[in-house]
Amino acid sequence: MNIGIIGSGTMGSGIAQVAATSGCKVKLYDTNQAALDKAKGSLEKILLRLIEKGRIDTSEKDRIQANIAYVSNLKDLADSDLTIEAIIENLDIKKKVFSELESYVADDCIIASNTSSLSIASIAASLNKPERCVGVHFFNPAPLMKLVEVIPAIQTSTEVLEKAIQTIKDWKKDVAVAKDTPGFIVNRVARPFYGEALRIYEEGLADFATIDHSLKSLGGFRMGPFELMDFIGNDVNYTVTETVFTAFYFDPRYKPSLTQKRFSEAGYLGRKSGKGFYDYDKNGKIIETNHVNTKTFETYEDEEFLKNQIFDRVLVMLINEAADALFLNIASAEDIDIAMTKGVNYPNGLLAWADEKGIDWCVNKMDELYNEYHEDRYRCSPLLRNMNKTGLRFFENQV
Repeated sequence: MNIGIIGSGTMGSGIAQVAATSGCKVKLYDTNQAALDKAKGSLEKILLRLIEKGRIDTSEKDRIQANIAYVSNLKDLADSDLTIEAIIENLDIKKKVFSELESYVADDCIIASNTSSLSIASIAASLNKPERCVGVHFFNPAPLMKLVEVIPAIQTSTEVLEKAIQTIKDWKKDVAVAKDTPGFIVNRVARPFYGEALRIYEEGLADFATIDHSLKSLGGFRMGPFELMDFIGNDVNYTVTETVFTAFYFDPRYKPSLTQKRFSEAGYLGRKSGKGFYDYDKNGKIIETNHVNTKTFETYEDEEFLKNQIFDRVLVMLINEAADALFLNIASAEDIDIAMTKGVNYPNGLLAWADEKGIDWCVNKMDELYNEYHEDRYRCSPLLRNMNKTGLRFFENQV
């Protein structure tokens, strides 16, 4: 299968490596020759490290490298069976590239976008054959992360969708199919992990380290929300939140945090700047927090009680968001849980977690929050409420 990749940055190069490893012939396109040279050099280093770790041998390294050609003319992608765009998140630029690309490739070539936030329907509208367009959203780093969200636009043909899904599965990735709505699955459902943690901090209930420790020790999350925001970059994470908030017509559930905005404005971006919610040494290791403990409320004198309150509050908000995604047919229950465990390494699927905690627990926790704050941010998903009335579970076959 001939694959064309547009954009030789970290994501484009990673997707090229995935496809080449699976035996596809790949052409990695970029207008910048220096960027292509950098991508080629980076792949060489990655493959040498894999040899050192015993993951591949020299012949496998040579095979993968031989499967990738580096090109600087879009016309060179003319023989592609599938093209995947991985360039800047700018709709106008993507549309321009797609429109030009379509004039070179065959009528049956699938034209896909790796966008994480833009409308696939809008991108598809730039094509004469919009039915050939589909979203194929990899997670960074593409060679390591198992999840790929596949997003059909309303114009996408069934044949194109099925072929895209099968191709990604052939590349040994887990596929979650999502409706073409803001954030798709992962970037939508994950918002409370950051947003509610920031809200808890802004209320003065706990500092960054305490909140992170609560989620890791009680929930089994690999990274706490503030560690993860620092890892992603506060500028990037804030922009995604702001984009989702705007795209959902300013639904208060996705309201961005002024705390994160100020950190981003100050240049406290996280690991990449050496300072974020935590301070970092030259190796990217946390050395100290930026703020003293703000936990002063007498209600929370018991630290274990506080940690449980934090964990329960963030978890139920995540579960509520996942339930609402199912309620609005964004994806199946199975795909929602696969997306969160494989896309952001959650320790458990959120809907499976809801079954474990009890649907009544979820509804009661959401109602407690709403009764305390009277904010629409804390409205309980109608699906959870109806399931609680009928005694249903998300996965009936679970013990």
